[in-house]
Amino acid sequence: MTDINPLFPENAVSLVKEHLTPALFNDLKGKRTKNEFTLEQAIQSGIQNPDSSIGIYAGDAESYRTFSKIFDPVIESYHGCPGSPIHRSDLTRPDLSDSVLSSGRVRSFRIRVARNIANLPFPPLVGSTDREKVEERTVNALQELKGDLGGSYYPLGELTGAKRKELAQKHLLFEKGDRFMEAAGINRDWPDSRGIFVSNNQKFAVWINEEDHLRIISMDKSGDMMGTFDRLSRALVFLEKRLTFARDPRLGYLTSCPSNLGTGMRAGVHMHLPDFNNQRALLNTTAEKYNLQIRGSHGEKTEVLDGIVDISNRQRLGITEKQCIETLHRGVCAIIRTTGTDWTTGTDL
Repeated sequence: MTDINPLFPENAVSLVKEHLTPALFNDLKGKRTKNEFTLEQAIQSGIQNPDSSIGIYAGDAESYRTFSKIFDPVIESYHGCPGSPIHRSDLTRPDLSDSVLSSGRVRSFRIRVARNIANLPFPPLVGSTDREKVEERTVNALQELKGDLGGSYYPLGELTGAKRKELAQKHLLFEKGDRFMEAAGINRDWPDSRGIFVSNNQKFAVWINEEDHLRIISMDKSGDMMGTFDRLSRALVFLEKRLTFARDPRLGYLTSCPSNLGTGMRAGVHMHLPDFNNQRALLNTTAEKYNLQIRGSHGEKTEVLDGIVDISNRQRLGITEKQCIETLHRGVCAIIRTTGTDWTTGTDL
């Protein structure tokens, strides 16, 4: 008998296909979480999408325990964290002393963290009633925000016309999920109980009931890393006092996709690298050294347009929030030096 599970297409490349042998599948297939989430549901996205890199979703917090025999090797392979690390959180100010970022090559900076409310099913499994609870609890908390974090909530089902166009242009709008999320069940009942909270200065936003219950976002067009991180930190401290998030001592904050475990944080910059195609191999090598990802102009599986690339941290587990930002900062500075020239001024670095 082959050690590759026949459920997956031959051309599937996901981590779950790599680790889910027929014997392991048979061992786990009869198990269910208290919310009746099954292994078959967890791996549907990987089965239906051969190009999926992960291929497995969690339907609730318990999924990571009930199906630990498959989640753990997938998590270890993706995050590079062997054994059982204890997750630590650190929202103190990072050390961003290097001045290379003032070159003008960084066009914008954006941090987002994923969170799920404890004791409720995650989006791949959540039903209408619990999805409504997520929206209600989150909006009630967000409406207490003041100052530069204060803003308004826009339910997606009611968001039309000029405001929808404005949020889309500013990359604050989220649409119905892609085919990976569709196969995972995340798009059910679209767009019910989904919406966007946006601060009045449009530098802070929260997406409700997308891939996770919450996507908390801080951004700045100038590429101000310190200010963007400070804003996010204040928001997280505030929300932690009003909402209880699903969390595990070993895995950190629990998310629908295991790629986001730990900090749940993706911190990224949009950079102008006009000679990217000619230096792609060298830049990828530099990015790998700092455990960063170089993606297309609009994120994963998109093209590089006009030399604008998205560079973000790959590792989210086994690293603190502060370390995420510091590592990204060092990596981006190294990438700027690697290119050898500041194209804004035309001078050598």
